[in-house]
Amino acid sequence: MMRFTLPRDMYYGKGALENLKNLSGKKAIVVCGGSSMRKAGVLDKIEAYLKEANMEVRFFEGVEPDPSVETVMRGAAAMQEFGPDWIIAIGGGSPIDAAKAMWAFYEHPDTTFEELIIPFNFPKLRSKALFCAIPTTSGTATEVTAFSVITDYSKGIKYPLADFEITPDVAIVDPDLVASLPPKQVAYTGMDALTHAIEAYVSTLNSPFTDPLAIKAIEMVLDYLPASFHGNMDAREQMHYAQCLAGQAFSNALLGIVHSMAHKTGAAFSTGHIPHGCANAIYLPYVIKYNAHEPEAKRRYADIARRVGLGGTSEESQVNALCDLIDSFNVKLNIPKTLKDFGINEEEFKSKVAEIAVNAVGDACTGSNPRSITPEQMEKLFTCAYYGTEVDF
Repeated sequence: MMRFTLPRDMYYGKGALENLKNLSGKKAIVVCGGSSMRKAGVLDKIEAYLKEANMEVRFFEGVEPDPSVETVMRGAAAMQEFGPDWIIAIGGGSPIDAAKAMWAFYEHPDTTFEELIIPFNFPKLRSKALFCAIPTTSGTATEVTAFSVITDYSKGIKYPLADFEITPDVAIVDPDLVASLPPKQVAYTGMDALTHAIEAYVSTLNSPFTDPLAIKAIEMVLDYLPASFHGNMDAREQMHYAQCLAGQAFSNALLGIVHSMAHKTGAAFSTGHIPHGCANAIYLPYVIKYNAHEPEAKRRYADIARRVGLGGTSEESQVNALCDLIDSFNVKLNIPKTLKDFGINEEEFKSKVAEIAVNAVGDACTGSNPRSITPEQMEKLFTCAYYGTEVDF
């Protein structure tokens, strides 16, 4: 038996933020990132809508990119002190992910982070609060997913938390909130969305319910990401919807080793933090070549290629065409092809890659990858992605 879970309500379209005034409750805490939402007046709008709903409002601001365990615990303490019955999370993936973890510690103060990193091991939520997520980037889709990524900086590891309990109750997908995104962020988050959709389509848990969502998301990203990158607002709107579709797919089909690799390298190197979407974009073609040695994965990658109109008379040529297309997108979006091109120090990479490979194999996303992988194979795959060499194993 399989499960398919989405938020109870999704509001979308320009001005959808206004639906906050229709929430029913007494207290709302708003979790957000840096000062940009405050400066843009978005937080004032949120407060006004929530007060129109007769709610008392508190803010927890300053969630950092790649939120830490410490930030999560501070937020949970703020919730325990305030006692909200609505948690409103707005921002990119980081504030929403952090708020999901805060939610668990708010409702269950005695739980531990070590318990939460076990996939699908969350306690029951919603005894104290409901959750509304509002994305301001077009990539992570955390507003509709059962996932959260939290970083333990003492170990240099990102931990994906996974449980349907943290699927938000309400998602508000308002394209007005992504109109001012800088091009680099559009590029990284857009390739993150593409990776979500492709990994969901080839996952071992793909299904007739997730496949249409994944394919539509792939088609939309390929159609609209370049124009969105260059500032076309209509394309920005469509990308905001595309990433949400991809999220609905992967939240139920799960992901694969592109994300395992990205999770375990994002904070691993002193010579440069790798943004999550950028890491996904770098790893994706290499992982496709690795997974395509498994016949069913090759068939599904070839199916993607055919669905988006790529040429080729064999599955192998179609898989290669898909990888070439992703490479061409990375060039258009100014994303490096290799970890070396990104700027990761070679000696540091060599000294850490074996340990990183072990951590990546143990990542929660590895289990649904269409081809199994050993630490030795993972180390070889990382090495290919560092130097840009062919994946022939």
